[in-house]
Amino acid sequence: MKEFFNQMGKYFARYKGYIGGTFAMNILAALFNVFSFSVLLPILQILFKVNTERYAFVEWGTGGWDNLVEVLKNNGYYYSQLMVDSYGPSTTLLMLGVILAVLTLLKTATYFAGSAFLMPLRTGIVRDIRTDIYKKILSLPLSFFSEERKGDILARVSTDVNEIDSSITSSLDMIIKNPIFILVYVGTMFAMSWQLTLFTLLVVPLLAGGIGRIGKKLKQRSLYAQSKWSDGISQIEETLGGLRIIKAFIAERKMEDRFTKVNNEYREASMRVAIRQSAAHPVSEFLGTCMIVIVLWFGGYLIFSGKSPIDASGFIYYLVILYTTLQPIKDLSKAGYSIQKGLASLERINKILGAENNIKECAHPKKIQTLNEAIQIDHISFAYTEGRTILHDINITIPKGKTIALVGQSGSGKSTLVDLIPRYHDVSSGTIRIDGEDVRNLSLHSLRSLIGNVNQEAILFNDTVFNNIAFGMENATQEQVEAAARIANAHDFIIEMEQGYQTNVGDRGCRLSGGQRQRISIARAILKNPPILILDEATSALDTESERLVQDALEKLMKSRTTIAIAHRLSTIKNADEIYVLHDGHIVECGTHEQLITANGYYKKLNDMQAL
Repeated sequence: MKEFFNQMGKYFARYKGYIGGTFAMNILAALFNVFSFSVLLPILQILFKVNTERYAFVEWGTGGWDNLVEVLKNNGYYYSQLMVDSYGPSTTLLMLGVILAVLTLLKTATYFAGSAFLMPLRTGIVRDIRTDIYKKILSLPLSFFSEERKGDILARVSTDVNEIDSSITSSLDMIIKNPIFILVYVGTMFAMSWQLTLFTLLVVPLLAGGIGRIGKKLKQRSLYAQSKWSDGISQIEETLGGLRIIKAFIAERKMEDRFTKVNNEYREASMRVAIRQSAAHPVSEFLGTCMIVIVLWFGGYLIFSGKSPIDASGFIYYLVILYTTLQPIKDLSKAGYSIQKGLASLERINKILGAENNIKECAHPKKIQTLNEAIQIDHISFAYTEGRTILHDINITIPKGKTIALVGQSGSGKSTLVDLIPRYHDVSSGTIRIDGEDVRNLSLHSLRSLIGNVNQEAILFNDTVFNNIAFGMENATQEQVEAAARIANAHDFIIEMEQGYQTNVGDRGCRLSGGQRQRISIARAILKNPPILILDEATSALDTESERLVQDALEKLMKSRTTIAIAHRLSTIKNADEIYVLHDGHIVECGTHEQLITANGYYKKLNDMQAL
C-alpha cells in the first residue's frame, strides 16, 4: 500500500477537496449506520421483554466522556419506555421502525455522496495519467522510440492505463471508505466492551494472515501477464503495417500461429491472476465466519458465567456491529488485491513517465530568429550506443543561402547527420554551431523553428489536406496554403478531390498515392518558409514528370535558403554548391558535381552505376 501512495500521491494531491468531501460523507455514513443499529436495542427489549427494569432520565454530560455510553444507553431505554407508556408497544415499535428507516436513508444518502465525491477524482486521475504519458511521449527523444517496440508503447498507453482505471481507481472508494467504517465500528465496540473487543482483535490476525497469503506474488504475476499482452499488441501493430508483405508471401498461417502462441500465453497468465484474485472472497467469508463463531462462543461464555460487561441484547447488538465490520475488512482486502494487480501496470507506465530525456535545454537558452552567417559542423562524432560510432570526425561549413548535398550508400550516416542539427540527437563529441552559437545553447523551439523538413517517408496525419499542409502553422489562410501547394505541384490534384482542401487523407495519407503524399509534405515545408531546408530524399516517391516539376519548384525555393539535401539519385543534386560523399560514417570526398566526376573517386563510381 505504501508503494501505491508513493506513486499515486501526486495525482491525489490535485483533488484534495474531493478527498476531503468523501472523508466527511463516509464518517457521517458510518455514524448513521451505528445509530441505526442502536435502535435495534429498544426494539429487542420491547419484542422479547427481556428487561423489566424502569429507567430514570439522566442529565446529558453526567460523568463526562467516560460515562457517555452509559448515559446514551440509559436515556435511550428511558425514552423508549416513555413511548411505550404513552402510545403502547405496537405504536412504539412502528415509530422506532420509522426512526430506523430515516437513519438508514441518511446513511445511504451520505454513502452515495461519499462515492459521488470520488467520481471526479477517479476519472480525473485516469485523464491526468493519459495526459502525462502523451506529453512525455512528445517530449522524449527519437532514440527512446528506436529502442522500444511501438506495440509495447501502445499497450502501456491503452491496456495498462485501463488496468489502472479498473483496478486502482475503482478501489479508491474502498480504500478511503473502509478504514473510516472500520475505525468507527471498532470504536463503538470498544465503547460497549473493551474486554470483548480486545479478544476479538486477537482473532483478527487469523483473518488477515489467510487473506495476505492469497495476495502474495499477485503483482509479479500481473506484470508477467501484461508483458504478454504487450507482445500481442506488438504483433497486431506489425501485422497492420506489413499486411501487404504477409499476403504477398502467403504468410497468413505463420502470423496466425505466432499470434495464437502469444495469445494463449497471455490467457494462461491472466487466468492464474484471476483465479488467485477470485479466491479472496470465499476465503475471507470463511475466515470471517470462523471469527464470529469464536467471538460468539467467548461472549456467550461470559454471559452464562455472569462475568459479561453487557447483557444479552447488548451482546446481540455487539455481534451485529462485529459482523458489519467484516464487510469493510473484506472490501479492503479485495482493494488490496486490485491495487497489487494495478501496480504492475503502473510500473510499466512509469517506464515511459520515468524515462530520461537526454535532450535538455540549458538553464538560460538563447533564442534565435534567423540564420545570418553559416551552419558549422565542427569535428563531430556520434554513436547511438557506446562502442558503435556512426559518424567520425565530420567537418562541414554551410554558408547562408548555399545548398549542400550528402550522398553515399545506405547506412553511411547521412540522415543521422542532418538529425543532429535540430537536436533530435546530441553529438557524442564536437560541436554544431549556427552563427557561431552552439545549438545546445539555443532554445529547442527557436532552433527547430528555423528548419523545414521533407523526409523520405511522407508523414501525414489522419486529417484534411488543408490541416496537413498548415500543420504547425497558426492562423494559416486558405490563400497561403494554396500558394504553397501550387509551388509543390499539388494544387491541381487537390482541387480534383471530392472536397478539395477539406478532403480527409486517411490514416498516414492512405487515400493518396506516394507521389501525392510527398508533394503535400513538400507544401507543408514551403508554407513554414524556414531559412534552413532539410530535404531527405524529398523527391524519391515522385514519378518522372512530377519529380521534374517539384525539383524545379524546390530549386526556386532553395535560391534564398540554406539547404541540406540527401540524395541517392545524383541527378537531383547536380546543381548543389557543395557535395559531400559519406562512406561508413566518414567524409571521403567533397566538391561540386563536376569536380567530383573529374576526381574519378567514389562519387564517380556511384554516378557511373546510376548511369548504367
